[in-house]
Amino acid sequence: MVLNQNTKRETGRKAQEGNIAAAKAVADIIRTTLGPKSMLKMLLDVQGGIVLTNDGNAILREIDVAHPAAKAMIELSRTQDEEVGDGTTSVIILAGEMMHLAQPFIEKDVHPTVIVRGYMKALQDGVAILDSLAFPIDVNDRSQMMNIVNSCLGTKFAHRFGGIISELALDAVNCVKVDRGDGTFDIDVKKYAKVEKIPGGSIEDCRVLKGVMFAKDIVNPGRMSRRIENPRIMLLDCPLEYKKGESQTNVEITKEEDWAVLLKMEEEWIQNQCYMIAALKPDLVVTEKGLSDLCMHYLTKCGITAIRRLRKTDNNRIARACGATIVNRVEECTESCIGTKAGLFKVEKIGDEYFSFVVDCEDPKACSIILRGASKDVLNEVERNLTDAIGVTRNVALEPKLLPGGGACEMAVSKALQDKADTIEGVEQWPYRAVAVGLEVIARTLAQNCGINVIRTLTKLRAKHAEGQTTIGINGHTGEITDMKELGVWEPYAVKAQTLKTAVEAASMLLRIDDIVSGGKKKGNAPQGKTGTTPDEDVEVDSERAIPE
Repeated sequence: MVLNQNTKRETGRKAQEGNIAAAKAVADIIRTTLGPKSMLKMLLDVQGGIVLTNDGNAILREIDVAHPAAKAMIELSRTQDEEVGDGTTSVIILAGEMMHLAQPFIEKDVHPTVIVRGYMKALQDGVAILDSLAFPIDVNDRSQMMNIVNSCLGTKFAHRFGGIISELALDAVNCVKVDRGDGTFDIDVKKYAKVEKIPGGSIEDCRVLKGVMFAKDIVNPGRMSRRIENPRIMLLDCPLEYKKGESQTNVEITKEEDWAVLLKMEEEWIQNQCYMIAALKPDLVVTEKGLSDLCMHYLTKCGITAIRRLRKTDNNRIARACGATIVNRVEECTESCIGTKAGLFKVEKIGDEYFSFVVDCEDPKACSIILRGASKDVLNEVERNLTDAIGVTRNVALEPKLLPGGGACEMAVSKALQDKADTIEGVEQWPYRAVAVGLEVIARTLAQNCGINVIRTLTKLRAKHAEGQTTIGINGHTGEITDMKELGVWEPYAVKAQTLKTAVEAASMLLRIDDIVSGGKKKGNAPQGKTGTTPDEDVEVDSERAIPE
């Protein structure tokens, strides 16, 4: 392959060693953020704002790296965050350790495919062992669910606020949970549970509304009602103003009276729309589009409160909370489209802004979570922690199986894999054993972050697991070896299984790379046309268009 002069190419062992070094570097960045005694990282983002967090995904999202393998590692934590919402730090540490343990094999000229085969065998057996360790949980038992969410939040900044955040997460998930009828649930937290951050107040003022809230005021504050009990709500997705021409409309008028007729037709159209709305006797009309002054006048005359230019996502939440149907044309609206499940509509001023509330709904399937706090930094961190807590609650609700935390289940899987490694024939036995050793990294990191003697603690832990005590792990606060059952530290099966799968599969993928070509085509290096002109250097040109036909 003949490459351009400014292209950099790494092949064979050099590429593999580069990948391993990059993976280790990324893992080392966030190694100290694991566990309850974790450190915080302070990052300056692009806009010059400060991010204070110990959430693995939030840290790596802000970091700009050049090495392709490091970029792939950072992608892992994003995947983990989207899939299960927790374990973003563990997955990076585990993947980095798997890469690190492959280095001796590569130096001894073991083919990467053999290493990967051993890794994948170990992964299959590891997931099977996790299955055998997991035990079911009653999702309706609130105290058990609180324990799980608290053990997730124990490593986060928000754990100092007690059980408030756990309560919020549980209430939000229970609110948006919809039974499909076949024993499974649909829990769409992203769409239907919106977090509203309002600086000021104290953290105790945080709450989950039995309904929704949005940052809008009514269109005519002086004359429209700001508080309506048991409102009839109409939701529209069309403008309540006269439609303009799509692009350009020319009208030729010969008589002066025709202009007055034109204006009168516009007014009559708006009047008809308003009377059609008023015929259904709604108390509140919400539209995603504009609403003209004339329309506002007619609605005020009819005693109807109106809100305009609401976001589509907020409109969907209102529809789900009060049982209304969003209508695209006023003509199509019927009695069944009106939402009647809301108990109260009110507008409140919090700080400098007005917020509208549609609350006290009966069986709302959408909610707003209000977060209050001293500063924006605190609110942002609490929101990140709340997102993780909601993710954990959602996982347990969808798959109600638990595993012991505190590094206990990783140690148990590690012990079982080491016992099974003797039965595996050939060179694959060594990579298989390496996965077993690699799983100890979680317990080791927990011990390191507590500031205790790592070697002694791990030796004791191995001895306990050798006796078959699979729930023994490290107490993240004191560094002592404790039974996780007594301590009440549990983790969802979904998070642990996903962490193991993602880490081992990612390490396997990166180990199979033996050629890295960087610095390919530069912008503007498109072929010259027939006229001999070159595209402007700064303009990014579509390569297909640059070639003359």
